[in-house]
Amino acid sequence: MNSKLENYYLSKPEPYQGCLLALRDIILNAHAGIVHERKFQIPFFSYRGMKLGYLWLNKKKLMIGFCTDKRLLHFPENVKPKDRYESFQIDPEQDIPVEMILEKINTYISAINTNRARIAENDRE
Repeated sequence: MNSKLENYYLSKPEPYQGCLLALRDIILNAHAGIVHERKFQIPFFSYRGMKLGYLWLNKKKLMIGFCTDKRLLHFPENVKPKDRYESFQIDPEQDIPVEMILEKINTYISAINTNRARIAENDRE
């Protein structure tokens, strides 16, 4: 792990630090193809070059977010495509909703895998 990314986790106070590290491990262990990097100054996860999700601590609010890459969405003509995000607040004092997180990750990975050929074709145009 690069030092800036590692420092992000290690600079957070407990119980947030432990929860962030646990969330990171849950996400990375969900699929071997998930890549962990720092984007937008926060931990970000991608799969096959497409945005998948992020972890964010804003003051005392711990969030996990998932992203539908704009290349997976259909937009009417003349509408600027944008990624679609959904986020959930995580209480570090409560059990982590592992099943929900894994279900979301698997749904997004499945969408990426299903649409991979269409996306490659559109990228060539």
